[in-house]
Amino acid sequence: MTEPRMHIIETYFECCGFDHTFLQGGTSVYLWNLSRAFAARGHRVSIVTPAHGRLDDLRGRYEVEDLDYADEYVLPLVLDPDVWQGFPAEVRLPLRTTAHRIRLDGVDLYFLSNDYLDRLPDTFYPPYSAKGQDLVFFKPLVFQADSVRFLRHWFGEEKALVHAHEPYYHYLLPAALRADPLKLVVSTVQSNMPIAKKVYAPEVRRLLDLLGATADLPPDGPSAGPELEAVRQYQQLTHLHYEYPPDHVALYQLILENADLIDFLSPGQLDFYASFRDTPFEALFAHLPLARAVRENAHKMFVGGCAISDQWLAWDPREVDRAKVLGGLGLDPALPTFFHNARYALHHKGQLELMRAVDRVLSDGLAANFVVRCISGAPLDDPYFREVARRHPGRLHLESDRVDERRVFEYAASADFCLFPSKFEMDTFLIAQGEAMVCGAVPIATAQEGMAHFLHARPEPDSTGLAVNRSFAEDDPLLTAALAARIHEAVALRTEDPVRYQLLSARAEAVARRFTWEHCAELHLAAFSRLWRGEPAEPAAERALRHGWFDLLKDDEITAEAALVHGDLAAYARHAPVDASVARRFFGTAWERADFTTCERVLDRFPDAVTAEEARRLRGRCSVTDEGKLVYRLPHAERVELVTPAPRETAVRALPEVRELRRTGPGEFEGPPPAAKARLLLTLVSGRVTWDEARHG
Repeated sequence: MTEPRMHIIETYFECCGFDHTFLQGGTSVYLWNLSRAFAARGHRVSIVTPAHGRLDDLRGRYEVEDLDYADEYVLPLVLDPDVWQGFPAEVRLPLRTTAHRIRLDGVDLYFLSNDYLDRLPDTFYPPYSAKGQDLVFFKPLVFQADSVRFLRHWFGEEKALVHAHEPYYHYLLPAALRADPLKLVVSTVQSNMPIAKKVYAPEVRRLLDLLGATADLPPDGPSAGPELEAVRQYQQLTHLHYEYPPDHVALYQLILENADLIDFLSPGQLDFYASFRDTPFEALFAHLPLARAVRENAHKMFVGGCAISDQWLAWDPREVDRAKVLGGLGLDPALPTFFHNARYALHHKGQLELMRAVDRVLSDGLAANFVVRCISGAPLDDPYFREVARRHPGRLHLESDRVDERRVFEYAASADFCLFPSKFEMDTFLIAQGEAMVCGAVPIATAQEGMAHFLHARPEPDSTGLAVNRSFAEDDPLLTAALAARIHEAVALRTEDPVRYQLLSARAEAVARRFTWEHCAELHLAAFSRLWRGEPAEPAAERALRHGWFDLLKDDEITAEAALVHGDLAAYARHAPVDASVARRFFGTAWERADFTTCERVLDRFPDAVTAEEARRLRGRCSVTDEGKLVYRLPHAERVELVTPAPRETAVRALPEVRELRRTGPGEFEGPPPAAKARLLLTLVSGRVTWDEARHG
């Protein structure tokens, strides 16, 4: 079917990827490359973004057209009294917004300017410290209102597809445009912000009223019962979920219920954001009202993808002089070389564990080089990192400065391996890993869902590198140990099995070179075209199977494997009869996943399917000795932690007490007796993280 010519309007708080002097983050680069790819395919493309007080700079380099647009209105902000203490209940901001246009590479860029949008011209984004202190904190919210009003005025009578990015920066927009039959709205989840992030509901109601939207806000229901109190409190330590006071609304739920499509950067990111499978948050997420909204709107979700820059794909890594590059850094070009390149984000990027692992292997005498870039835009103010660098001169080059992109390419092209131990599933595509792989660097990276497309966690014959288990803990000794082991393994691979190393290197390069902006544009335009033509989106059976959403499936769509993986006996019964042999398979699969609820269910319904020894192991896995010690036995547990909740009345975001049980033998752990409502957090050898009762047996 012929692709219709569409008007695509990209909108985000920062769309400045066309000019490196304006650039703040990777989303800008993504937007500019994607917009140009759309325009090259013959579509009309517009970008709407704030001017950020930089119009004079723009006029010096581009032809800036001042449009006949002046929008004067008063923006009401209803303030949360618990946050904005000392401020009035409602602040009214008088605004006069003007619009300015640059036409570049077939794309029309519209810059909105007013007293608030022109603040923070150097950093663009308000610092979090402004919350409760300075109304500049609401600059992104001002842009949301301004962008809706501009879209309605400037493009009011035109059919257009509005492609908005990052839910936190556009959660009003889908609801505000929902009643407009000429405006289709696609929301892209750029980063894995906590899915249940909330905003003050009275503020949202007031602004939607200003924008003439009739959308109802989703109700703010309870997150879980008291039996999950330890699980709830522990989330404050995972970066996956935070609790909010009453009268707050989940902004992603606003997106789910009002956008026409939801776009993700990778298949793994979509999967992760749909169920949080195998993470400490999975058990709690299943109880949130948002989980049902995700399932009900699963048909809207698609993967538009992301890509590696045309420039990186055009450069030839074989032209880089490795000896000159590494020698210039004071390193030995003859040694296996490891490369890390990311912004300085200690926990997000796993950089603390990375430096601990580097220190460990070099202290052990490993002959290898490490080029570690933790970009901070200023001298790296981390005493431990500087100490490690001083301890290993001639082996470790540590830098934090922004350097020319060609220089980064030369680092990557001079490396044998790249290190990306990102944590908490915060990465959604990880362009930097793909860039290094383009140069043939074999990845050593976390087996995160959002990075799965790089295939480093795949078994042979598809693997591109070496994987370490995911981590959801700060300063995680398991991750440090795994990284150190993988680094030793990599050096042995490079020196003792060069044929296999070259095979992995060639695979890594080939896989990374698939991710082009042309392919990314094709994925988006396929989904956009269906929406433009009014074709209904149908739920994908494959996605429902992956997440165990069996209520969305017909009986003949259910597979035995999916029902087994999710421990759903009822779903299996819709597929085929459940007999003793099937029940035994359920028990074995559930035991390996530490899904003891399913194990108990099988034991109760099919006692003959489970041996006496298996039943004893199941029901005797946790006990308290006469001396008052908690003993836990599970052969495939790598770490067991006792999580004891604080009293519920202490704070909305109360922190629990977390104590790691001492390993006393293979699969055996010992610790203090559990208090009321305490739970056990299990990290399995497979990398799965799940919960168990801390009960007497």
